[in-house]
Amino acid sequence: MIGLSKKEENIMKLKKFAALLLAGAMTLSMAACGTGGSGDGSGASGAGTGGSSNNTSSEASGGASGGSSNAVSMENAECTLEMWCIATESDSNRHSYEAAIDEMKTEYPNITLDWEAFENQSYKTKIKAAVAADEMPDIFFTWSCAFLGDFVASNKVYCLDDAYQEYKSELPEVMMGNSTYDGKHYGVPLTMNIVGLFANMDLLKEAGYDEIPGTYDEFIKCCDALKEKDIIPFGCAGSETWCVTEYLESVIEKSIGADAMNDIFLGRATWNNPEVAAAVDTFQSMVNNGYFDPNGISLSNDEVKANFMAGKYAFYMNGTWNCADFANDANFFPKVKVAEFPVINSDKAELGQLIGGPSDTLAVAASSENAAIAAKYTFELGKRICHYGYLDGCGLPAWTPYGDTSSVNALTQDVANICNAAKAYVLFGDTAMNADEANTYLDYVAQVYGCKVDGQGFIDGLTKDIR
Repeated sequence: MIGLSKKEENIMKLKKFAALLLAGAMTLSMAACGTGGSGDGSGASGAGTGGSSNNTSSEASGGASGGSSNAVSMENAECTLEMWCIATESDSNRHSYEAAIDEMKTEYPNITLDWEAFENQSYKTKIKAAVAADEMPDIFFTWSCAFLGDFVASNKVYCLDDAYQEYKSELPEVMMGNSTYDGKHYGVPLTMNIVGLFANMDLLKEAGYDEIPGTYDEFIKCCDALKEKDIIPFGCAGSETWCVTEYLESVIEKSIGADAMNDIFLGRATWNNPEVAAAVDTFQSMVNNGYFDPNGISLSNDEVKANFMAGKYAFYMNGTWNCADFANDANFFPKVKVAEFPVINSDKAELGQLIGGPSDTLAVAASSENAAIAAKYTFELGKRICHYGYLDGCGLPAWTPYGDTSSVNALTQDVANICNAAKAYVLFGDTAMNADEANTYLDYVAQVYGCKVDGQGFIDGLTKDIR
C-alpha cells in the first residue's frame, strides 16, 4: 500500500477484515452449529433441544401475531426494561456495556433499563432456573447454539424476525447463524472470540525464547525450560471449569481435528473415541509434569489472570476478550503476545483450527410485557455493545464496524490475523452442547484437571452418561 504508514496499513487491513468478517471461514462454524431444519442433528434445532423448535407458538415467539415490530417506535414508548448479563465489574466487557447503555439513555430517555450483572458460572444456573420458573427479565445475555436453543425449544424466547429486518444491512445474516433455529432468529450477536494462547514474552525470554513456539515439541521444550528457571508455565482457574476447557479443548482439537470434535459436541459421533482419550492424557501429563500452578485448582479466573499479568505465569489460555484488559495495562501490554495452540497430531489437525466463534448473544423473553419494544431496544443496544467492545479489544465485531476504529489495539489486530487464516471453528463445548450434556461434560473436565480420571475414564464416563 504505497504512501501509507505501517499503522495505517494495519488499520486498513483490520477494517477490511472486520467488514467481511467470517463471510468465508465462519460458514464452517455456521454449518457446525446449524441454522435449523437440516435434519442432521446439528445445532439447537436438532440434538441439544429435545427436538425441533418448530413447535414454538406464534404467540410465544412473537411470530406473526401483533403485527410487525418495525412499526414500534422507541421514541414514543414509555417503559422500563430489565436486563441480565455477565458484564460484572471485573469483566473485560464491562465498559462496552456501560458506554452502550449510557448512549441509549441519551437517545431514548423515555425507556429505563434496569440491568444487573452476574458472574459467568453462577449466571448459567440462574438463567436456566429463571427460564424454568418463567421469571425471566425482558432482555437476557445468553450463549448461542444449544444453550439458547434449549430456551427456544421451550417457547421461552421472543422471535426477532420482524425487528431484524431493520438491521440486515448492518448485521450480516452469516453472523446470525448460531442463534437461528428452524429459520427463525432469536438472538442478537455481539462480538466473537476465540481461545488465544497468550504469552508473557519477558518470561519466555528468560527461558531463551524470543517467540511463542510454533510446534508442539518445541512448546513442551519451552515449558521445561521455564520450569528450570522456576517459572510456572500455565495458570488455570480450577474453580471455574469453563477455564479448564479453554486448555483441554485446544489440546483435543489439535489432536483429533476440528471436524471430529464438532461431530462429538453436536451429537453426530460418540465420545467413545480412543484419540480423545489420548488427547486427554496429553493434557493431564502437562498437569502432572508441573506445568500448571498447583494452587490454580482453587483460584478464580480473575485471580489467575491477575497472576499472569503480574508475571507469575508464562502462558494463559483464555478468550481473546482479554485483549482489552491487557491493552489497558501500560506496563503489561508491551510484554504480551498471542498465538494459537500448536498442532499435536498433524495427521488429523492443522493450524487454523480454532476454538470459538460467535457466541455472546442478547435475547428477549417471550414473557416480556414489552417484547416488541425490547426486541428493537436489544438490536440498538447490541450494536453499541459490539462497537465499544471492538474498540476496547474485547473481541471481533459481529456487526459491520462504524465510526473511527483506529484505536483498536495491536493485540486485537493479531487476533484478527489469526481468524483471517482460520480453516475451521469449534464452538466452546459447554455452549455447543445442550444444558444437561454440558453439565455432565464439565463435571468430567473438572475430574480430569483434578487427576481423578484419566483419558479412558473420561471417554468411558461420557459415553455412559451422554452417548
